Amino acid sequence: MSLTARADASRWERPALLGLIGVAAIIFLVDLGVDGWANPFYSAAVQAGSTNLESFFFGSSDAANSITVDKPPASLWLMAISVRLFGLSPFAILLPDALMGIATTLVIYAIVRRRFPAQVALLAGFTFAVTPVAALMFRYNNPDALLVLLLTLGTYFVLRGVEAGRIRWVIWAGVMVGFAFLTKQLQAFLVLPVFAAVYLYAAPIALRKRFGHLFAALGAVLVSAGWWVAIVELTPASGRPYIGGSQTNDFLELTFGYNGLGRLTGHEVGSVTHGGVMHWGYTGIDRLFSGDIGAQITWLMFAALVMIALSLWFMRRLPRTSATRATVLLLGGTLIVTALAFSFMAGIFHAYYTVALAPSLAGSFAIGVGMLWHRRSIAWVRAVMAVILVGSAAWAFELLLRSGSWEPWVRWVVLGVATAAAVVLLVPRSGRRIRSVAASVGLASLLLAPVGFTAVTMVTAHRGAIVTAGPGGAMTSNGVTLPGTPASATAVTVMQPGSPPNSPLRPTAAAAGNLLDAAHIGPSLAATLATGADKYTWMAAATGSNVAAGFQLATGYPVMPIGGFNGSDPSPTLAQFEKYVRAGEIHWYVVSPVNHSNGGSSSSAQISDWVTATYTPITMGGIRFYDLTAPLA
Repeated sequence: MSLTARADASRWERPALLGLIGVAAIIFLVDLGVDGWANPFYSAAVQAGSTNLESFFFGSSDAANSITVDKPPASLWLMAISVRLFGLSPFAILLPDALMGIATTLVIYAIVRRRFPAQVALLAGFTFAVTPVAALMFRYNNPDALLVLLLTLGTYFVLRGVEAGRIRWVIWAGVMVGFAFLTKQLQAFLVLPVFAAVYLYAAPIALRKRFGHLFAALGAVLVSAGWWVAIVELTPASGRPYIGGSQTNDFLELTFGYNGLGRLTGHEVGSVTHGGVMHWGYTGIDRLFSGDIGAQITWLMFAALVMIALSLWFMRRLPRTSATRATVLLLGGTLIVTALAFSFMAGIFHAYYTVALAPSLAGSFAIGVGMLWHRRSIAWVRAVMAVILVGSAAWAFELLLRSGSWEPWVRWVVLGVATAAAVVLLVPRSGRRIRSVAASVGLASLLLAPVGFTAVTMVTAHRGAIVTAGPGGAMTSNGVTLPGTPASATAVTVMQPGSPPNSPLRPTAAAAGNLLDAAHIGPSLAATLATGADKYTWMAAATGSNVAAGFQLATGYPVMPIGGFNGSDPSPTLAQFEKYVRAGEIHWYVVSPVNHSNGGSSSSAQISDWVTATYTPITMGGIRFYDLTAPLA
């Protein structure tokens, strides 16, 4: 991938690129362990995969392979390899994601640099790196980081295919999308219509060949995604862990149900909602601008959308095969299609999903800025620049108001500087140099607020299943109270490795955890539970993957997550659980607040009823356990 090896490269370009890499490294690597185990659901699976090959391949939640996580395991593979190399620690788990953030920054630079000046490519990479949700997710262990990197690489390969008309490039794009599927399933396919349409329109070869190349690329998608799926589907259920997130122990059901069409329609059997559809917040064309979502990604969204339209207008006379226009079509099309899908999906949706928009938004914005800058001597272009400056600053002011008391001076600086720059641009007799300085200062003002939110995100500890960037984004539940979850459960804190003694992340009392966050147990209780654990297949069992993850990470021994993430999968059934207990394979049962919901299996409730009726409760560290080796008389 050529970055600066160009005939028109200036002497300053390579040092500037190294500076961009340095900025990205600071954002994604500095104080990386502040999040501790981050999302314990995935950290526990990484721990399991680093010690057991079967767990590694299938993405099991525990090393005894009772059930998988509710996603394919591609992102877990990279983290487990890191743990094998460096030992189990939050830093080792999060390091691959941080490196992927740096790599994504470079790929965005490479995409834009192929057809645009270095300044524009540097702006694109910098804008991506200081997007708050990118700073969050490339320092976290959710699968979104790998998904974004792979799809950005796919964009790069499609662009190379448009330039050269060679089949190898679109095949590589298909491989990237296929492995993105093994990262987060059907979300990876949102880009396929854009990739296919741009290549079909712009590639410099005959139409028949274009169709042939796309069919070959589709084959690459199917092969690169399908090899793992085929192995899972062909392996007897008795020979592999249960497929988490499914009701029938079937990966294809997970793909097209819970992680597929259910995300669009809201009918997600076994999800965390009660009785059918529950909208995860407002759905509509302005959804991404509402609530906590806006501050994650939309600081420059209005500007980027205007820039896409202007860029295409400026390029209206270019030939069909123009790779310059194809770049805008790829980035702009990906941004719009993905944004529309997120805006109207009625199923599970979290604010951090918007990280998928960050590369295309950053690239579209930077290209538009470059095109306007090149034409800044034209009066109507300067007027457009002024409107974009004031409009974007006003939107930043609104987003900053939502952040409450966080640095109120920032909102006024952004609005004041951007407005002053717009006025200078509109003054007819202002000199060229003065207008250039004004435009530069105005651009810097628009980036000030995202930079501030990114800085806060870097030093704020985040944990649990649902997190947001910026001030106040550390709570595990992000203020969401789910049906069936005790009101106090959303405030449960988790002890993180390395937290200072008085840190809010190191509470003094134990907590059993809840649906969205892991159990917290101290060293004494962990040692008690681990005593004699080598004699059992599972040291303990608990309803809900996050509850189980806390005990597993604290002790290092497998803990069975009954019912998977939501406690609603039929894994294990009551009969299976009784069999495990009779065989002496499970020592402890942990009482947890997680309940099954939304049409899922009632196995976890049946198991809970059977245990409480058969065994004597023991309270240790404020948490209720049952010793499954000592039934009632």
